[in-house]
Amino acid sequence: MRYFTQKYARRMEKQIESIPSGAMKKLSAWHWPGNIRELEDFIERSVILSHGTVLQVPVGELTSNSNTLTPSVSSDTGEREKIIRALKETKGNRTLAAKKIGMSRRTLHRKLHTYHLEEF
Repeated sequence: MRYFTQKYARRMEKQIESIPSGAMKKLSAWHWPGNIRELEDFIERSVILSHGTVLQVPVGELTSNSNTLTPSVSSDTGEREKIIRALKETKGNRTLAAKKIGMSRRTLHRKLHTYHLEEF
């Protein structure tokens, strides 16, 4: 986790010096169903959300009941619409659209493929 935090902090020219211990425990205990890529995407999003020297981890997205990330929308259709809206608002700029939605560009690319939205 520290590795990914520093990797993305350098890319985004941020100075992240610490990860709250409670967040670190929750992240360490979490079963990452999407393997290491899911963890990396989650940490990247956390760095994007962070202001200051402490990593802002959205631990509320991790639910203890289901071992999956809580989706930001209630269904695939809603997520698809959210992606389309973000791409339209950013005039097709995938990097800005991904930031607007709160996901990595890599995740957005996968979802564009999944939802057959490659034309954007």
